[in-house]
Amino acid sequence: MTTDVFTHPWLGGLFGDTEAEAIWFPDRQIAHMLRVEAAYTRALGRVGTVPQEQATRAARVIEVFDPDIDALRRASARDGLPVPDLVRQIKDAVGADAEAVHAGMTSQDVLDTALTLTLHEINRLLSERLSSLSTALADLTDRYGDVQIMGRTRMQAALPIAFAQRASGWSAPVAAHAARLASLRPSVECLQLGGPVGDRATLGPQADAIASDMAAQLGLSNPPAAWHTQREGLADYAGLLSLMTGTLGKMGQDICLMAQQGIDEVQISGGGGSSAMPHKQNPVLAELLVTLARFNATQVSAVHHALVHEQDRSGAAWALEWMILPQMTKATARSLAAARDLCDRITVTSGRARN
Repeated sequence: MTTDVFTHPWLGGLFGDTEAEAIWFPDRQIAHMLRVEAAYTRALGRVGTVPQEQATRAARVIEVFDPDIDALRRASARDGLPVPDLVRQIKDAVGADAEAVHAGMTSQDVLDTALTLTLHEINRLLSERLSSLSTALADLTDRYGDVQIMGRTRMQAALPIAFAQRASGWSAPVAAHAARLASLRPSVECLQLGGPVGDRATLGPQADAIASDMAAQLGLSNPPAAWHTQREGLADYAGLLSLMTGTLGKMGQDICLMAQQGIDEVQISGGGGSSAMPHKQNPVLAELLVTLARFNATQVSAVHHALVHEQDRSGAAWALEWMILPQMTKATARSLAAARDLCDRITVTSGRARN
């Protein structure tokens, strides 16, 4: 039984996100690695590093190759990553055209580029959900914006305000996050190609042409050099994920407080039963937003630890990203979906604002 709350048999009902989970599914990750290998082989043929006919034959085999996953698991325990054994398996399948496979590239090129292909899919999902949430928050404000609720500062009643005032504190950051994500995507969804020590020397004089060809095939941006040890883009990205969930955590915390008995400014339909107190309606989705915000906030520091790569390649710092980024993206996707759902479940009342 998995202990990951995002895929747990029952906790996954609260934390899980089917669409985000599918993007990180192992078969999809392998497919991305094979896309990278096939694109590299085709690029080698196009620039003349290997005969184009040979590259075309090899790429066709790579694109439909079905690797032995059990062997990759055993090899990962030995090598620290699956790529060396994946390349071995591919070369066995390609046979006489094996010299067109992986020559001059390194494992990190494959895994990092496969990661950026995954983030391309994740970012498209997040962009769609940010847009949907913005619409839902606007609709919520249209319905209840004029309702008077109590403005509260430092947890104490202050002066009455319109609900629109509080809701604007939720919606404005969401629009800003959508703009930040659009701006950040090219620096995250980018090709990694540096060869064994990151200088592209093993790719020969056609290195830049190979990189350009690969980036075009894969639909990625093409940085001028490898970023094997320069992980600031991913750290910025992790920070943005935490900003997104932090904004939604603030929204969730507000709604929890507004739904308190005795405050009664918000009613939430369809959730939150208690095993011992059937009269209760717990604000489960709002609480989830707070939990996910705190989860992502704790992960950002770990991504910053992963910035510290020793010299020209790190196994330790690099592997830390594998543990953290998938969880952060899944938490963010779930948070956006939960916030969108919550908007449809809320009824805003005047509560005790008049008292």
